[in-house]
Amino acid sequence: MMKSGAIAVLLGVSILGAPAHAADYSDPTWPCVQRKVETLSLGLMWPHPVDEAAVVDEGLQADVRELAGYLSLRRVELESLQAQVETFAQTYDGDPQALGLVFATVFDTLSQRRARVIKGIGDFSLGQIALSGKIDQTRGEMNTILAKAEPDFDQVDKLEEQLDWDQVIYTDRQRNIAYLCETPTLLERRLFSIAQMLNQVVR
Repeated sequence: MMKSGAIAVLLGVSILGAPAHAADYSDPTWPCVQRKVETLSLGLMWPHPVDEAAVVDEGLQADVRELAGYLSLRRVELESLQAQVETFAQTYDGDPQALGLVFATVFDTLSQRRARVIKGIGDFSLGQIALSGKIDQTRGEMNTILAKAEPDFDQVDKLEEQLDWDQVIYTDRQRNIAYLCETPTLLERRLFSIAQMLNQVVR
C-alpha cells in the first residue's frame, strides 16, 4: 500500500522537480515558465484501484459528493476538513474504494477546472500576441507617415493616442501572467494534498 511518504515523493517529482518547471517557449500560446501539462493522471496520485461504475449505494454516493464538494473548494483549508475526512473513513471502515471515489470525484472537478484555466491562459496569450502585433503595426504606420515630405500630424496624433492606450492595456495584462500561470500548479498541488490526506485514513 502506498502511503503518504510515497505520494509526497510523487508530488516532489511532478511539481517541484526541475523537469516539471523547465521553461518551454516552443508554444506561443503558453507564456508560463512552468512546463505545460494539459492533462493529469489519477493513477499517479491515487495508489488504489477505483471502480466508479460499481457504486450502487445511494447513501455512499451522497456522502462522496458532499465530502468531495468541500475538498474541491480551493478557499477552504484542507486542515479544516480533516475531521470530515476521518468521519467519512470511520463510517466506511477506511475502505479504499469509498475513499477512492471521493478522490476520483475531486479529481474530476479540479482537473476540469484546471483545463479551463489552461485554455484561458492560451486565449490570454493569443490576445497578447495579437495586441503586440497591433502595437507594432501602429508604430509602422506612424513611421510611414512621418517619413513623408508633408506628414499628416493629425493622423499621427490619433495613432499615437491609440498606441499609448494599447501599450497600457498590454502592460496591465502582463502583470497578471504570474498569477494565471501559478493557478494550474496550485490546483495540482491541492490534488496531491487531498490524495495524501485520504490515503492516510485508508485501512
